[in-house]
Amino acid sequence: MSDPNALAERAADVVSLGRSPRLPRLYARALRPRPRRVETLLPQTQLELTVPAADLDHLAAYSRVCGFPIGDRLPPTYPHVLAFPLQVQQMTADDFPFALAGMVHIRNVINQQRPLLVTDALRIRVRAERLAAHEKGAQVDLVNEVYVGDDPVWVSRSTYLARGAAAPGTATAPEPEVPAADLSGALPMHWRVPRDLGRRYAGVSGDINPIHLHPLAARLFGFPGAIAHGMWTKARCLAALGPRVPTAMTIDVSFRRPLPLGSSVRFLAKGSSPGWDVAVVSSRGAKTHLTGSVRPL
Repeated sequence: MSDPNALAERAADVVSLGRSPRLPRLYARALRPRPRRVETLLPQTQLELTVPAADLDHLAAYSRVCGFPIGDRLPPTYPHVLAFPLQVQQMTADDFPFALAGMVHIRNVINQQRPLLVTDALRIRVRAERLAAHEKGAQVDLVNEVYVGDDPVWVSRSTYLARGAAAPGTATAPEPEVPAADLSGALPMHWRVPRDLGRRYAGVSGDINPIHLHPLAARLFGFPGAIAHGMWTKARCLAALGPRVPTAMTIDVSFRRPLPLGSSVRFLAKGSSPGWDVAVVSSRGAKTHLTGSVRPL
């Protein structure tokens, strides 16, 4: 079975974009009726964008929302927000097999070879791959690769679930979930998830999915109320670990249960050999929202 963190190469058209896609326009596109598709295939086009250097104001706003210190390095999760508009352009294209509305982010794996600096010029590539069946529908991976010069230094694999959708019989088998670690004995850190967090994180990430912004909109998609962005939860975990996070690492998390805005949760972290195992659970521990691991390369 292939390594889910590996940098994959395949023959495909590469479309270079002159600027980052406009997310409001793409979300409006997602609401239009989709053309009827006979086959379930993924687009073969890769999208590419060059970011000359970090926007320091945007980086500072992102760091404040997620709890990272402001310095000369990009937080390990920050390239995801730079690549996210390209992901949305892929997922709203006519040749993408599923509707964007209602898709759920269920897993994210980041492989960072070295820290990225605010002065680095980044070349970002995004592609869709590994369509697979899921017990609740179908899943697909959106892969973000970041190059500095010719060196691939950061890659993220986001797995999305299209509930109720069907994958073809030849779909690749999904990777097994990383099992939750035994975190007994870990000293908890208590968090309060602000009610306005969805709007605040949407403001810096561009992810304006209505399930994160308003309880009524969230209920239309089967959630009891507005929920936190999964990538905020992942970023908040890394920020809580602080300098204990290796500079070259693999960060693998599963988003196991929606995290309601306005809720109280506990963050658990326990040293492993090597690295860390982490989880975000409800205040009484009855519900697990996130499990994951941080491992040095």
